Amino acid sequence: MTKGAMDALAEKDPEFYKYLKENDPEALDFDEDADLVEVDGLSGSDTEEQPKKKKQKKSKKAQVEEDYLSRSRLLGRFECPQTRRNIWADPSSTEATRITAFLVVRRLAVVGDPGLREAVLKTIYQGLVKSSRSTTIHTIQGINLMKNSAAELWGIDQGVGYTTGFTFIRQLAIHLRSSITNNQKESYKTIYNWQYVHSLDFWSCVLSEHCNPIKEAESGKESELRPLIYPLVQVTLGAMRLIPTSTYFPLRFHMMRSLLRLSRATGTYIPLAAPLLEVLNSAEMKKPPKPSTLKSLDFASNYKAQKSYLRTRVYQDGVGEQVAELLSEFFVLWSTSIAFPELALPVIVMLKRWLKDANNKTAGNKNNKINSALFLLIQKLEANSKFIEERRAKVDFAPNNRAGVDGFLKGFEWEKTSLGAFVVGQRKQREEKAKLLEQGRREEERKRKQDREKEKAAPNVSDEEMEDVDDDSEAGFEDEEDDE
Repeated sequence: MTKGAMDALAEKDPEFYKYLKENDPEALDFDEDADLVEVDGLSGSDTEEQPKKKKQKKSKKAQVEEDYLSRSRLLGRFECPQTRRNIWADPSSTEATRITAFLVVRRLAVVGDPGLREAVLKTIYQGLVKSSRSTTIHTIQGINLMKNSAAELWGIDQGVGYTTGFTFIRQLAIHLRSSITNNQKESYKTIYNWQYVHSLDFWSCVLSEHCNPIKEAESGKESELRPLIYPLVQVTLGAMRLIPTSTYFPLRFHMMRSLLRLSRATGTYIPLAAPLLEVLNSAEMKKPPKPSTLKSLDFASNYKAQKSYLRTRVYQDGVGEQVAELLSEFFVLWSTSIAFPELALPVIVMLKRWLKDANNKTAGNKNNKINSALFLLIQKLEANSKFIEERRAKVDFAPNNRAGVDGFLKGFEWEKTSLGAFVVGQRKQREEKAKLLEQGRREEERKRKQDREKEKAAPNVSDEEMEDVDDDSEAGFEDEEDDE
């Protein structure tokens, strides 16, 4: 642990720091010149060599009992909501402190037995859900850090990971079913909130990391978590279509990105074109918008649009941009598939029909920004379809030859296809835009921090000024405190 991280931990939670110092002093060893990366040594290795056994004065049974009690006490500290919030799930904690706390938790999961690991996983998931209740542009990066780091824990023991994953995904499904069957007006709010969105996205991260075909090939067996893909996809598709209004288009886009990540990492086909076409065919996108001076909606930090954004040009432009981006990201996953022409044809027909209606002289929505983006996407889809048709015209196997179908364009880089090159260019543009937004956010945080420091460093009233105040009081002037 670096000295800075240790000092931050001691200041943030002195009680937990004292506990670690008494029970696990090695976790607090630091080097003056150590870098944050060296903190990874706390996590150890799943296959680290065990030290040579030495003669012990205590019996083996007594030693086992002592180890068990020590781990139980340490786990109890992490089960405390306040400790969990202050160390790992507290948005105000520094990144170094949160990473250090996570490495200690990971160490606990590695050395513990299945029962201890299950308790750690449940504790971590509960902390993630609680901390994601409020999501803003300032906290979303910390929440993403928590999701990405916590996802690693479910690969330590995939048997325990499957049990806990199945339990929590089942809970999400039960909430969705209750919201559908319940006729109360506000029942949908149990689904349409940041905690539910982040929960689905977290399980997408977990399955994407541990059900990757490359990792499965290295281990020589299929991941035990792979059976969870189907129920997660079904719950996510059901949640995004629960309230199909334009107010919750941002939530639909969040869930679409979670499924795209899962499809990309696991090679699982998920039908995502239909939910995006539903957005295009909504009244929000078909009718001409009204002018507005509102700033662009940040889809990354919002799951619903305020009423003032609906039917405005700025919101319609943002939704159209999201639809075009997600459609291209979906189709590029299958840009080298032998079935790409048949997969893209229905969408091409629907997009052309939409553009025809939009260009209607009497009732069309002549939004040149959206229309040009969709027209360009149609061109790339048609070009990619033509490329695949030319390649598969040269094959000598029948469609029922599974090995031949799977080997079609195997090893061919998707970036070299017409659609792939287009998506690569679009990603670079979005990255540049995101960098500018991040710079603005950091500048805003820096100014806010400076303002807080100025308030704290404001000079106190000097002794001479206090004497003047006392003289004024004696002359008949009352202090503000007396007035109150």
